[in-house]
Amino acid sequence: MLHLARKKAAKEVARKASAKKPSPKPRPSRKRTFKTAWFSKAARKAGITDAELCEAIQEAVKGQCSDLGGSVFKKRLKRNEYRSIILAKGGGHWFYVYLFAKSDRENIEPDELDEFRRLAKIYGQKTDREISKLLKEDELIEICHENQAEIQN
Repeated sequence: MLHLARKKAAKEVARKASAKKPSPKPRPSRKRTFKTAWFSKAARKAGITDAELCEAIQEAVKGQCSDLGGSVFKKRLKRNEYRSIILAKGGGHWFYVYLFAKSDRENIEPDELDEFRRLAKIYGQKTDREISKLLKEDELIEICHENQAEIQN
């Protein structure tokens, strides 16, 4: 009997030891949303405000968008007239990178999606210091973050 109890206890210890706990992903200190310089010009021409973009990101965080895989998302904007392509970095940083009118095209092409996935990987590896540099160079514009009282326009 004692032998069976030891054997059972040893199996339990081995099972627990082999059970891999998921390693926690490093999370950014706060959620931040950016738009590229190109996107900023396109949104301005389309009459899409930063407030609308920030609201759309909150919806995307809740899953109210199309997940295209590889940290690439498609979100409808301005009463469904426009589509935006958003890249995510660990769920903490969001980057608006492309905008198109639904009347101009139905969707992005598969080769474009591949490029957006590659770009998402690049943005996903950027450090806060590299992002700060892009902000200073006006390549990125921060439009909202979770600790912000007012949205920048």
